[in-house]
Amino acid sequence: MKTGKISESILKRSVLKYCKTKREEVVKGAAPGVDCAFFTYPDRQGRGTGGQVPDCQDKVFCAATQTVSLPVIRAGCYAVYAAVNAVAAGGGIPFAMQMALTLPEGTEESELKRIMQLTEEAAGICKVQIAGGHTEVTGAVKYPVISVTAFGYRLEAAERVSRGLPAAGQAVVMTKWMGLEGTAVLAQEREAELLERYPFSITTAAKGFEKYLPVLPEAATALKSGATAMHDMRNGGVFGGLYELAGRLGVGLSIDLKKIPVKQETIEICEFFDLNPYGLLSGGSLLIVAEDGDGMVKALQEAGIPAAVIGRTTDNNDKVLHNGEEIRFLEPARPDEIGKVIA
Repeated sequence: MKTGKISESILKRSVLKYCKTKREEVVKGAAPGVDCAFFTYPDRQGRGTGGQVPDCQDKVFCAATQTVSLPVIRAGCYAVYAAVNAVAAGGGIPFAMQMALTLPEGTEESELKRIMQLTEEAAGICKVQIAGGHTEVTGAVKYPVISVTAFGYRLEAAERVSRGLPAAGQAVVMTKWMGLEGTAVLAQEREAELLERYPFSITTAAKGFEKYLPVLPEAATALKSGATAMHDMRNGGVFGGLYELAGRLGVGLSIDLKKIPVKQETIEICEFFDLNPYGLLSGGSLLIVAEDGDGMVKALQEAGIPAAVIGRTTDNNDKVLHNGEEIRFLEPARPDEIGKVIA
């Protein structure tokens, strides 16, 4: 298998195929393009009874796990943001997290402290408590591998989003800009190389993109403004995110490439490393499906969140990308572009 996120076909035949045990408490579990699982538990006197008490009111909570294995300084931050964003995009309100940290042999305790400090920094920004986890040292890894599971609860209004109901003929809205996470990582890790061509202002601005990575504000606004589906982008960039969204909803897409927002710093840095910005880590951007795309953009902008309508869903399986008069079709997500520089 190639380095990076496994393909959808491998996921189906070698992972999901073996997830056979079912429980009534699992409202929604593992599926292609689905990063957040939902569970129910009986409240009040029915708590812990497996739903056998007829009077109890079921509550729903959710969990999402994300792993960062890139050998980068702020990996702990990225893992927190990724897991919390998955919960938020599923219509959940994150409140706690657990972390599994696997360290290579020879790791100094000072390095562990640094990882935890950065992880807590991101947890504080997202207002989630580190509630537990596991840490071990092994010769099986060369770099720290950080897995974060974020937990949240779902408000009743979020049910339509967590279900991901098919939504043909609706607008596809994208928040912020593509490639934010990848641009920040490259600027943080390869600043010396970039400064050989670009001014300090470029790398400083790019490193600052990390502040855009949490999507909790736009997810909350989108939920209140009538979103019918949401998907947090990350691995595989905007192309990967769009492909996963379409597959999850069972719809086609008609996307205008010229309307996909991008920062100039991302263009410059991708050009320097010869990367495709459409396939670069795009944590920090949220895809939103809504009946009223312009109304959704207005609501997001009033909340201080940049957003744009980039296309529409269609009633077939075609995933069409328009670039002026040129037309091409969206392909299954490939390994993220960042792996060409940092692996």
